[in-house]
Amino acid sequence: MLRAATTSLGRRPAARRLLSTTKEPLTLASDRDGVRTVTLNNPSKYNGWNQAMLLSVHTQFVDAAQDDAVKAVILTGAGDYYCAGVDLASSLTPMMPAALHEMIYRSNKKVFDTFLDFPKPLCVAVNGPNIGAAVTTATLADGVVASERATFSTPFARLGVTPEGCSSVHFEYLMGAEHAARMLGDEGWAPTGAEAAAAGLVDRCVPHDELLDAADAVVRGWLADPAYAKAHRGFADTAALKAVNERESRDLADAFLSTKFLRAQADFLSSKGKTRPALAFKVLIATRPAWSLLLP
Repeated sequence: MLRAATTSLGRRPAARRLLSTTKEPLTLASDRDGVRTVTLNNPSKYNGWNQAMLLSVHTQFVDAAQDDAVKAVILTGAGDYYCAGVDLASSLTPMMPAALHEMIYRSNKKVFDTFLDFPKPLCVAVNGPNIGAAVTTATLADGVVASERATFSTPFARLGVTPEGCSSVHFEYLMGAEHAARMLGDEGWAPTGAEAAAAGLVDRCVPHDELLDAADAVVRGWLADPAYAKAHRGFADTAALKAVNERESRDLADAFLSTKFLRAQADFLSSKGKTRPALAFKVLIATRPAWSLLLP
């Protein structure tokens, strides 16, 4: 049975449709007066992006883009988290090294192109902690409103991977070089919603129970403004950002297959008691001298 999108944020829009073949839909979609709210709906897994979730989000974006009744979209999360980022353990599929490298490149590029290519006004309402690719995709929207409970973490340096989601260029554009270096470098600064708003990473930080209403007001302001022009937080050159995404995606595929990244994943999974996924990464580390010869 179709259910309206529900979050801990108070407002409950009228239900339209949802996407998933699972018992609990991974994303929910609800419409109110031309504005569609898409909700990441896997709170028990902190709305992490595995392949199924990413497909569901992509399908929601395609559907909203093609529906003439939808004039703008708000993207948010159910539960305490907005999104814990990409679930790497479930996303990496065993295959030949060159094929795996190509899969990582294409998958990463598609995630961010989904946001870069979306043709309608898009506002992200960050309801809680936000990590990795979920942070960088949010900054590619036209606006970002953060709950007072939100945090923003991009632990790329700690994981031994390169910046993604155009963050190597876009973070400095939004925040300036100092704040960008703090988030992307060894410090791994993870600002709160209020700190992110002060730095320029997000547009506004609001009380938690006002988040969806604030995001709704933002998109309706855009729709009512004849001079409104779609842009990625003011960066209107989509082609330039897509070129950055292309370069970063190839660099990230290289980094994902590096010893530093594989070891960081093995250590993280071991610390969480996930012994089988951790073992898979340890096997990759041990055999890397052989299979790395097959990389492009």
